[in-house]
Amino acid sequence: MTAGSSKDAVKAALTTQALETPSWAYGNSGTRFKVFAQPGVPRTPQEKLDDAARVHAHTGVAPTVALHIPWDRVDDYGALADHAAKRGLRLGTINANVFQDDDYRLGSVTNPDPAVRRKAVAHLLECVDIMDATGSKDLKLWFSDGTNYPGQDDLRDRQDRLSEALRTVYDRLGDDQRMLLEYKLFEPAFYATDVPDWGTAYAHCLKLGPKAQVVVDTGHHAPGTNIEFIVATLLREGRLGGFDFNSRFYADDDLMVGAADPFQLFRIMYEVVRGGGLATGASGAPGVAFMLDQCHNIETKIPAIIRSVMNVQEATAKALLVDAEALSDAQRRGDVLAANGALMDAYNTDVRPLLAEVREESGLAPDPLRAYERSGWQEQIVEDRVGGVQAGWGA
Repeated sequence: MTAGSSKDAVKAALTTQALETPSWAYGNSGTRFKVFAQPGVPRTPQEKLDDAARVHAHTGVAPTVALHIPWDRVDDYGALADHAAKRGLRLGTINANVFQDDDYRLGSVTNPDPAVRRKAVAHLLECVDIMDATGSKDLKLWFSDGTNYPGQDDLRDRQDRLSEALRTVYDRLGDDQRMLLEYKLFEPAFYATDVPDWGTAYAHCLKLGPKAQVVVDTGHHAPGTNIEFIVATLLREGRLGGFDFNSRFYADDDLMVGAADPFQLFRIMYEVVRGGGLATGASGAPGVAFMLDQCHNIETKIPAIIRSVMNVQEATAKALLVDAEALSDAQRRGDVLAANGALMDAYNTDVRPLLAEVREESGLAPDPLRAYERSGWQEQIVEDRVGGVQAGWGA
């Protein structure tokens, strides 16, 4: 699929687009000051999947759900995969958690204590076991490891410890499984973060091998960072494993994707289309994994996730409508205004009617949000999910 294709080709590409929703987005979340509980929130991983099935039913492009361990730990992962399949879903990326245990105060895989490092690696290997049981192809790793003060620990030693841990996990992966390494500029480590940027993640992935790729979280960059350049570079090198889509106004806010800067999302998706990333990710085979990583603190969960999926669809549709021939011609001639205009013409196009057509031709309602409102699901879960413990951070 190339930019500037015919309307039929654009519609076909949009039909095959797939986005992964995160299990934790269906649970309660908030800021470091307060978690706001909502009625009808899932109490079990199975109920999270039930809600995710509603998102997929109304959008048609959210067939997989990412799990977070231990938040989604169950006794029988095969049974959980069966529960998903019965609802038209698959279990997707397995996310490890080595940042919420007291032992990880000074880090997990880079901790100066070998016993803590062994504990962290054991959890990562457990996550690979869960991948085997669920059929998941991707293991996503994010580390809060770092230091708060100069001299607190040796920066080079911490990179050596990280490299050793990653190698152990990499060697455990199956032939059809991948490691997706995520980076984050800061927080909770404020002096030096052990995986602070795409270059550090890329360097580790290069040393590991082709099954190690980089994840770009759109909220994990310094203000003014040209994220689409990072995307273009990683695609060019064949090392863009996936996205964690969200939006931020100041730091890692994990707000709805496209909320703060929809033009940035369009620019990112244009580079994805330009670099062939949309086609490789659509089949579910190893390619670019398009994942949401959001926390819906004050808005209702399921409609917010549906809206987020729609935002990515709209940015993708606009990216596909860029007149690639006109853009390339203007670039060759050095016509700055014409080149910029080719992008702006696509961005300023109202693609909502086109997406409504795509949905209707797929047997879906043209407006997923309205369809969800009419479904009665929200009222049903508020009435049914009484008692028990609501899912949320750490649950």
